[in-house]
Amino acid sequence: MTTLAPWPYPRWVAHRGAGKLAPENTLSAFRLGAQYGYRFFECDAKLSKDGVLFLMHDAELERTTNGHGTGSDLTMGEIAQLDAGSWHSRAYAGEQLPTLEALARWCLANQLQLNVEIKPTPGQELETGRACGALMNRIWPQDRTPPLFTSFKPASLQGAKEVAPHIPRGLLVDKLADGTGDIDLQTALDLGCSAMVLNHELWTAELVTKVHAAGLHCSSYTVNDAWAAQRLIDLGTDGIITDRVDLFSPAQTGPGL
Repeated sequence: MTTLAPWPYPRWVAHRGAGKLAPENTLSAFRLGAQYGYRFFECDAKLSKDGVLFLMHDAELERTTNGHGTGSDLTMGEIAQLDAGSWHSRAYAGEQLPTLEALARWCLANQLQLNVEIKPTPGQELETGRACGALMNRIWPQDRTPPLFTSFKPASLQGAKEVAPHIPRGLLVDKLADGTGDIDLQTALDLGCSAMVLNHELWTAELVTKVHAAGLHCSSYTVNDAWAAQRLIDLGTDGIITDRVDLFSPAQTGPGL
């Protein structure tokens, strides 16, 4: 059995800033999450046409901006002109999609922690991971708790590992492997991951024990119900990503939601 290292991050993670209470992946969302007391934030990062990392979940622009087509086909200057708030509510009309650097510097200035989901446009998996690693090498102080890189794409985690091997990595998993009823733990181990981040419904006591025994931490997305959060706490998992920053207090560290 491998010894499980201490987990340097808070249990509660605010999804895309403030979940659904503000337009996702905008600075307004992260500020709102901080107002609810959250200290650890998840975001999605991808590359613009001119190689700048910006925040957006989807490859396509239509759902969360007034733009059209693929976000990575635009330069950062063009992306910055998009309205990324009106889709959510009139209160956020004109909100911009920030760069990952802007969010990281905001986190540093406010003593907050950051989970960067490397969310590459298809075909840019390796280079997006490398770009994330290079950015954090440049701006994130060595004496601060490092950000956490996560991705569904092993190639993106490999790229981050090549450039910034000291920054912890977590493999995201949405479903069990076909025919085995198990998770792809070996891929996470081959990538030198510190965590596996599963669809919360997949965790069982047996899986938690297996992952912990391999020396990896157990985190979950996206947990929006009290019963689900309590189940994960009872199972002994380490991290909970939630949209419901208004429902869960980040001060909660144990049973008794």
